[in-house]
Order: sequence, then structure tokens, then C-alpha cells
Amino acid sequence: MKNLVLSIILILSVTFVSAQKTYILCGKLVDTKSGTIESKKTIVVEGNKITHIHKGYVQPKSKNDKVINLKDKVVMPGLIDMHVHLEMETSPDRYIERFTKNDADIAFNSVNYAKATLNAGFTTVRDLGGSGVNVSLRNAINEGKIVGPRIFTAEKSLATTGGHADPTNGMSKKLMGDPGPKEGVVNSVEDARKAVRQRYKNGADVIKITATGGVLSVAKSGQNPQFTIEEIKAITETAKDYGMHVAAHAHGDEGMRRAILGGVKTIEHGTLMSEATMRLMVKHDAYLVPTITAGKEVSEKAKIKGYYPAIIVPKALNIGPKIQGTFAKAYKAGVGIAFGTDAGVYKHGENGKEFGFMVEAGMPAMETIQAATVTNAKILKMENEIGQIKPGFFADIIAVNDDPTKNIHTMENVVFVMKNGIVYKK
Repeated sequence: MKNLVLSIILILSVTFVSAQKTYILCGKLVDTKSGTIESKKTIVVEGNKITHIHKGYVQPKSKNDKVINLKDKVVMPGLIDMHVHLEMETSPDRYIERFTKNDADIAFNSVNYAKATLNAGFTTVRDLGGSGVNVSLRNAINEGKIVGPRIFTAEKSLATTGGHADPTNGMSKKLMGDPGPKEGVVNSVEDARKAVRQRYKNGADVIKITATGGVLSVAKSGQNPQFTIEEIKAITETAKDYGMHVAAHAHGDEGMRRAILGGVKTIEHGTLMSEATMRLMVKHDAYLVPTITAGKEVSEKAKIKGYYPAIIVPKALNIGPKIQGTFAKAYKAGVGIAFGTDAGVYKHGENGKEFGFMVEAGMPAMETIQAATVTNAKILKMENEIGQIKPGFFADIIAVNDDPTKNIHTMENVVFVMKNGIVYKK
């Protein structure tokens, strides 16, 4: 009998503790679905989910419940960045580091980059290419071993031989070899299918292709098309079989056109996009991820002697400054916009700068926030779990000091971060 009573007490105690709630008192609350801002709201969080939204300030009835006072803040859902590279960060030594750093070095660095990203208010990210360490990073975060955002990773980007994501670009012939689908290098429809399946086997959540040349690869062209439509279709069709969508890095217009016709969901950068391609994006419900911050940072770094290898400098000076202008035209043309920054090309944790650049180019502040929440959640097929502050959604909640519709630069200074019901910054 004594043991039975003790067991009942233990069960009741565990139940009582697990039922602990957190009441967040919000001075203003951004409704990302409607694009409105409401005043004096209380969010109730239990476990890792939002359970209630109350009008006015509601105090808990139980002494064991917590209260977080954000009455002087503007509260909104955790942000989503659709283009980051958590394995690396810009540096003049970056191109030699691929010969000097081990996977363990990359992993230890990525821990700091992940934490900086979360502290900037980005509770979910799409990591669009690294060495594969990004899969282990995602797993470690999911298991609570380290702090960071929820990650959807492409593992290793797919390229053609000599293309933007060919890992042996710039190496001597002795080191270059002939990488294939296992290393993410594609040269046929068969290769394309195998490369996607290999990414799935390696733990990828999404697929990333480099549909054109790129600025920061050690190769001459930053814009030429690098896949056939048939190869792209094989990639998107195979990805669909495995429950994955496809993102396409693209600066040149022809590569974008092929990518859209081939079935990709997002175009990254989109620098030299024509009006005809903009119309094609609207027709095929493809989204532009502009990465304006990266374009500006790269063009500035290119002016520093020795920061990049010489072959990269003219590409950076040509491509970087054009991204913002193309974004402005695409937005006005009705192209769907998904928020993404290419963090890693610039310093992690400064992702919020992108909001200001988007507003500067003509996109209303509230729409930039919606691009970083409800739009991105929809692309990730997480629209019923993240991107809104709503009962049943994950408790991904952030706060800033000012109304972003009046001061968009407040998004660069996130002062409160909760992810999955756990407070990481306050």
C-alpha cells in the first residue's frame, strides 16, 4: 500500500510539473497571417506549443506558472531564413581552409554560427549546402545537444563538372579528380537521379542545385547555365518522390528559365532575371529568394585587395550590386518573395539587415515580415506549425523594441527569443 501511495504521488507530481504554463504579456503582437499588429495580448505556452491567445493581460492562476513581461515590446513569430550556410563564414582564408580544416573544425565553428543565428531571431533556417556536417548540426540541435535554429538542410549542393558547387574547382589536376553523383556532381539524367538519392541517403531535407555559375566559386563565369532542362527535371521529379523540394542558385537568366521550367520551387539570388522570366515564375508559382545582403557584402569585400582570389573579384563587382534592383522589379512584377539572406557569405547573426534592404527596394515592411514567416513556412510545408503565433503552433516567439512598420531596422536587434517553448534570449 505504501509503495502504491508513493507511486500515485510521483505520477501526480510529474503531471503537475509537465502542466506548467508560461504567460507572455505582449505590448504589441504581429499577426503575420492578416498583416496586422494588435495591442495588449497574452500568449500562453505549454511545453513546446502555444495553447491560447488572450485579449488583454492575463495573469496565471497557478503559482508554478511563469510570466514573461514584454509589455513594452513588439512580439512576433520566430523568423525563417531560407538561405544560410552554417558550416562557414566569410574570410580571406576561406579558400585555403578547405585544405586545412577537418570536419571536426567545421563542426565546432558551425556551433557558434548556429547560436548567432538563433539569437538574431531566426528559429528556423534552410541550409543550402555545405560538406554534410550540416546534417550532423541539424541532428545535434534536434537532440538538444547544442543551441541553434530548426534546420532544413540540403547537405551538399548539386553541380555539373566545373560548375558552381563542384568541390574541386580551382584545384591542381593532381587533386581535381573526377567527382560524380556521390560528391554532388551531375553530368546526365542518370547522374541527376543518383545524386538526389545520395543526398536523401546522407540525410538531406531539401535539394539545392547550382543552375548557373556563381560569384564565389573559383571559376570564370558567374552566370552561364550549367544544367540541361532534362537534368533539372530528373532532379525535381526524383526529389518529389522523396518528399523534397528543389532550390536553384541562379544569377544568369537562361539558367533561371531552365530551372523554372524544370520544376524548381525557389530561385536563389535571381540577379540577371529578365521580365519574361519573372512572368514565368509567376506562372509556375516559383519564389525568388533575393539575398540582397550577400550581394552588397560581396561587392564591398571585393574592393579589399587580396580578400578574394583574383578570378572572383570581377564577378563580385558585377553581380553583387545588381541583386537589389532585380528584386525590386521582380516584386513589382508579382513574383512570390521568400526571405533569405545567404548568411555565411557575410557574418552570421546579421540576417536582420535583409529586411531594411527589402523595404529600401520598395517592399512594405509588413510584407517582408510575412515573407520571413508565413510564406517560408508554406514552402517548407510547415504552415500549420511555424510562421504564426497561433494555438497549436510551435512556441517560436521573438520580440523587438519598436514597431517594424515604422522602424524596419528594429529587426536587426531582436531582444527576446523563444524556440520550442524554451527561452534562449531575454
